[in-house]
Amino acid sequence: MIQAAPKFSSPKLSSPKPSSPCNKTCLLDAVSGLCEGCGRTRNEIALWGSMTEPQRQAVMAGLPERLHQAFPHRAFPNRVAP
Repeated sequence: MIQAAPKFSSPKLSSPKPSSPCNKTCLLDAVSGLCEGCGRTRNEIALWGSMTEPQRQAVMAGLPERLHQAFPHRAFPNRVAP
């Protein structure tokens, strides 16, 4: 009699989704060089996938103030007052 091979369950490899300030409103401002949606620079956007989570968090911490400085007359719903 042939025995069936034992069933091994493979652990689900789930990595947490990297944090991102992207809100799908991508438009780089010609004067400030910032994305009007998230406040990142072109370089930060390009490097985002290779940044570590602490690096991303450091960039994200400065985005509310950066957006406020670049676009003082706009309302940003997720912005924490300085």
